[in-house]
Amino acid sequence: MTNNVEIEIQRLTRRAFLTGGIAAATGAAGMAWIATREDENGIPWPLRRIQRANEAFSRNVLFSEKHLAPEFPKDRAEQDVRVNENIGVTAGLDHSNWVVKTEGTARAAAGVPLAEIKAMAKTELVNEFKCVEGWSQIVHWGGTRFADFAKAYPPAPGMKYVAMETPDGGYYVGLDLESAMQPQTLLCYEMTGAPLTGEHGAPLRLSIPTKYGIKNIKQIGKIAYTAERPKDYWQERGYDWFAGL
Repeated sequence: MTNNVEIEIQRLTRRAFLTGGIAAATGAAGMAWIATREDENGIPWPLRRIQRANEAFSRNVLFSEKHLAPEFPKDRAEQDVRVNENIGVTAGLDHSNWVVKTEGTARAAAGVPLAEIKAMAKTELVNEFKCVEGWSQIVHWGGTRFADFAKAYPPAPGMKYVAMETPDGGYYVGLDLESAMQPQTLLCYEMTGAPLTGEHGAPLRLSIPTKYGIKNIKQIGKIAYTAERPKDYWQERGYDWFAGL
């Protein structure tokens, strides 16, 4: 009996080894094939197709205006908020008369003064900022809901997306209009109960807790509604355009 058991164990071990070896070889061959494909916005096109499939699922199945990111009491907010990347943020700009350039609105306006945005209904939210690098922090934000901004400056007919840029155009993000209009998406001018500092994107930045941090653009200088999907800084460098949570 013992010999029969040992023989069966050896047979199963050999089968498992062969199966694992075939799977590994197949995986290696697949990755080698992917690596030889043409790039599409920074990554091989098969991986970009997978990203688009994931986006379709996230956008059409998971996303909803009623699907809110978790919110927390103010005493859970961290006071020492991490600074991560300042691409496109220009130091030394005059914030006293800040104007956000606008395009694609149904209302004729070349720009919206920050003072006007601050005069809109103020909303405070405490939620989790999640970075694609794997870390997160609970942050207390203060600002204007993008949906309230859009009531005053609605998109022109046919517009489906929102593009935002820093004043120098060095950093830019693209959002689907539904995500921008989600009630937790804020145009922020405060953090931890105080005005934004330069390193955190003063005088105006985005907080959108249904997206990864790469979408939370700092120092907003331009907001445009577009009919076509706008460019996105990190999407051009291989990341997912939708970047949803």
